[in-house]
Order: sequence, then C-alpha cells, then structure tokens
Amino acid sequence: MCARLPMSLAVATSPPTLAAERAEDAEAVERLVFAAFGPGRYAKAAERLREHGEAPLLDCSFVAWDGPQLVGCVRQWAVSVAGAPALLLGPIAVDPAYRRHGLGGALVERACEAAAAAGHKLIVLVGDTPLFGPHGFAAAPRLVMPGPVDQRRVLAKALASDAPPLEGPVAAA
Repeated sequence: MCARLPMSLAVATSPPTLAAERAEDAEAVERLVFAAFGPGRYAKAAERLREHGEAPLLDCSFVAWDGPQLVGCVRQWAVSVAGAPALLLGPIAVDPAYRRHGLGGALVERACEAAAAAGHKLIVLVGDTPLFGPHGFAAAPRLVMPGPVDQRRVLAKALASDAPPLEGPVAAA
C-alpha cells in the first residue's frame, strides 16, 4: 500500500510516496544507505546485529519514492532483548535533497505503526534522542548492544504494555 506524505518539499512537485519495502527494492536501498553512511557503517554496533540476523522484515520496512527515484528508506530487523523478541530500527536514510522536510520522521512513524500492527512489542535503535524522541523513543541505558556504542544513543520504544523490560543484551534473532 502506498500513501502520500503530508509534507511540503521544495524539491518535489508532490510529496514522495511511502510504500512497504519489496525484495526488488534491496539494491536501491543499499545504494541510498551507502550514500548516507559510507563504508563506516560496517563498524557500527547495530551493523553487528544486522549482519548476523535474517533479512529485514519487509512488512515493517519502508521506502519513499519520488517517481522512479528512491529518496528515503527505513528498515527493521528481528532481534531479541534478553531473549525476548524485539525489533531493531535502522538504518534510516534520506536523500540529501529531501532532508529537513519531515520525510525521515514520516518513515519512522510508518515503521512503528506497522510494527505495532504486526504485534511487535518493542523497537530498539542506536540514534539521537532529539531526532527519535518525538517519535516515542527514550534512552535505554540498561540495554547492552554488541560491540562498542555510545550508551546515551541506545534508545527504545515500547509498543505494548507487556513489552520486554529494557535491560539485558540485544542479539540477532
């Protein structure tokens, strides 16, 4: 299902369209993520979880298209928190020409809504509170990511009242 975004982009005549990621989007998503993060992304703690897990959950991962051009994406991956099921949000990438117009936030919101609708109870990520706090993410200082990470950037969002406790190791599912 595709939906138009309620935002204004000076670079587009109409807002990008959000849609669930499809398998055939993978190459374009990888190009956009590489352009946003470069090869340094492979040194990040969150990448340890992605490289040891399964493919991203396409029903909870989203892309943004402006016509034929991929201009944004967010992926979610199955992980566990102290053995309980959870999701890892990220990477999220937005084409530089489309930044600062709400596209990243719209992708995060759509991903969280899809995760909740699919019955997931917890999302974790490594990111900045000023960016993700408005979307319900808060510091989770007792979560332990694999590898070095700035613990202040480990965030979580409970999607259900019976979400797992925010403590213990985060591991690939």
